[in-house]
Amino acid sequence: MKDLSNELTGSVTDERPGSGAASVLTVDTGSDQQRIDNYLLRECKGVPRSHIYRIVRSGEVRVNSRRVAPTYRVQAGDRVRVPPIRLAAPKERRAPPVTLPVLFEDEALLAVDKPAGLAVHGGSGISFGVIERLRAARPGLRFLELVHRLDRETSGVLMLAKKRSALTGLHAALREGRTGKTYLALVKGRWRGSERRVELGLRKTLSHAGERRVLVDAEGMASLTVFRPRQAYQGCTLMEAELHTGRTHQIRVHLAHIGFPIAGDDKYGDFEWNRELVRNGMKRMFLHAVEFRFEHPLEGGALAVRAPLPAALADWLGTLEQKPAGHAPKR
Repeated sequence: MKDLSNELTGSVTDERPGSGAASVLTVDTGSDQQRIDNYLLRECKGVPRSHIYRIVRSGEVRVNSRRVAPTYRVQAGDRVRVPPIRLAAPKERRAPPVTLPVLFEDEALLAVDKPAGLAVHGGSGISFGVIERLRAARPGLRFLELVHRLDRETSGVLMLAKKRSALTGLHAALREGRTGKTYLALVKGRWRGSERRVELGLRKTLSHAGERRVLVDAEGMASLTVFRPRQAYQGCTLMEAELHTGRTHQIRVHLAHIGFPIAGDDKYGDFEWNRELVRNGMKRMFLHAVEFRFEHPLEGGALAVRAPLPAALADWLGTLEQKPAGHAPKR
């Protein structure tokens, strides 16, 4: 067995392996305002995410001698007590570097075009995601964190921060609704009318098999998506979806609930239609993050980062029969 308590980075009290003593971390200015669980994931290298969550929720982690909620944001100078962490020594594995198309980059921010099929971070049976592999590809960066997430099967604009100040600034903008996210989705059915606002409460749940799903529930988290038709096709419609909240699987659940499931969605979609699409050459879910709008968190000024529709999706649309513009007016 290997005692990982001596391998915590940062300012840590000295202790002997196997002594059973707790470790104490002192939060530096570079980690100011980071959530306690994310802070510990960074500091406790090699410790599973589930274990970090458990020791925080159980109160075994103390900040300045007090229990804190998992949502607590550490402050520079905080003293974080971490219980002894003992795990079987894992085989060292390094994330394979990945090169993705860069849509925007400066000293504080990085925007890449994420392909479908690539998870944004490791976990749930996935060893490494975009964030781990980009860190491996850019070892000279002292800081690189996700600003937001995309589903594994969703392609498009993914924003990352290269400075803590940029990350906290964009997180505040996301919470306060000062950013804009637009997606393209191909849905089953003929959309009637033009713009439609969908406001539904959403609740996360786990099936007996451990599968994560999101359900419409009036008591769930408030969520709002605005949908606009872009082009009508035979039996389906290309939609533009503008997110006003960022709930898990929000667009997918909203569209499925109102009767317009996304093409290729294997969790909330029309499974019989999906099988037909596969036979006709559609190999993925048709959901693409086409644009992210924001004000630069450090320099100011409005920016819009766009990712072109992947060639596979654009080519597949070209095989469909378009309907007259009146069936689905463009924006």
